[in-house]
Amino acid sequence: MSSEQNELTQTPLLKIWVPWVHSTLSRPSVPQFTNSPTVIVMVGLPARGKTYISKKLARYLNWIGVNTAVFNLGQYRREAVQTYKNYEFFRPDNEEAMKIRRNCASNALTDIGAYFTKEQGQVAVFDATNTTRERRGLILSFAKEKGYKVFFVESVCDDPDIIEQNIMQVKLSSPDYENCDKEEALEDFLKRIECYKMTYYVNVALPLRIVYYLMNIHVTPRSIYLSRHGESDLNLLGRIGGDSGLSTRGQMYASALAAFVQSQSIRDLKVWTSHMKRTIQTAEALGVPYEQWKALNEIDAGMCEEMTYEEIQGHHPEEFALRDQDKYRYRYPKGESYEDMVHRLEPVIMELERQENVLVICHQAVMRCLLAYFLDKSADELPYLRCPLHTVLKLTPVAYGCKVESIFLNVQAVNTHREKPPVSHDYNLFCVVERGHQQKNRGCPANCTRARLTAGIQPEPYTSPDSHSALQNHFKPH
Repeated sequence: MSSEQNELTQTPLLKIWVPWVHSTLSRPSVPQFTNSPTVIVMVGLPARGKTYISKKLARYLNWIGVNTAVFNLGQYRREAVQTYKNYEFFRPDNEEAMKIRRNCASNALTDIGAYFTKEQGQVAVFDATNTTRERRGLILSFAKEKGYKVFFVESVCDDPDIIEQNIMQVKLSSPDYENCDKEEALEDFLKRIECYKMTYYVNVALPLRIVYYLMNIHVTPRSIYLSRHGESDLNLLGRIGGDSGLSTRGQMYASALAAFVQSQSIRDLKVWTSHMKRTIQTAEALGVPYEQWKALNEIDAGMCEEMTYEEIQGHHPEEFALRDQDKYRYRYPKGESYEDMVHRLEPVIMELERQENVLVICHQAVMRCLLAYFLDKSADELPYLRCPLHTVLKLTPVAYGCKVESIFLNVQAVNTHREKPPVSHDYNLFCVVERGHQQKNRGCPANCTRARLTAGIQPEPYTSPDSHSALQNHFKPH
């Protein structure tokens, strides 16, 4: 190894950016997407996809690092009124019900305020019909008093077939219509919609970034297939990064992937790869056109490229320890962090939302970022998502989330997954960074970062097909 590997390009305490506190590393940074908290107010008649948009938008914003939560007014109403009778509850001349609905809206806004002040929230999505001037006036007054930004997102659909399909698939399974006859429930819900039409008022504005995202999403049935490249020569050596070709087993996987794709008879399948040799060699075996994305390249490990974890731990114990403190935000010297990758992959997500059936042949860190978006995983969970070699993950969007199917193609490979180390973060970081191992190593406790983080790093054969059933639970969204 070169002498350059012994030089740190950043001081250890700057590797995890904490803008408001310089004396502790326990509090994560908060990206400033907005200058003040923002309330996104959904607008639209029932069964127009407002909750679908709310959940999908929140998932996207959380994925890019903007703390976002959805406040669904229907849940507040069900807590206030335990038993739903019929559509007459929603009549604008039902004074008793209107009082309950106003109280529910006020309670939701109060919770939004608490979310911003106590939980460091940045965006709240107020998921309700919000069709009246009165309701919007209440929201605007609340926001003005608190200093929040507000904008409205209206979802419009006039196709009766789509509306009825949405009612049958989503609304009739809600607690309002539990144990009800489907035809009677459909009739009642359609009358509920008519109640809202009596007071519908339109007034909408949209910032460009969210408009662009919303313009790309669609509900056409489709599947997204995620696969890592076949096992590489550097995978066999336990070295990270680099641009090596496929091993013998990696070539076998490429052939198995080609047979799998052919057996699925996927309509108009598009294939994407990175610019790296191992993904291109994997795609070549398919015998179909493919598109190369530089944004899909593996995380840049900078000066740690082509090193093993043992070598990183031995040459750069500070870096090794710092990455375990906050793997999502840690940036390799002269390289990238997972947080950097999320921003790099944003155009890929936008394009995936536009497309129908796509096979993405990528890398472990890239696949984790994409999975975290589709499965609504947090920044803490993202770097530890399991993405084994020689396995296809089939993602099928459903009403408010994504169904995941894990398909092992029966070609053995090394296991490159490294579990989250069970360490005491504050003490171990102090031990490694402040004291220095060269001076204090003999005095370190048994659970010190350098002493403990050695298990499970060497690549080991992947020999447990049963683990794919465990993957199904691993990938369950929140």
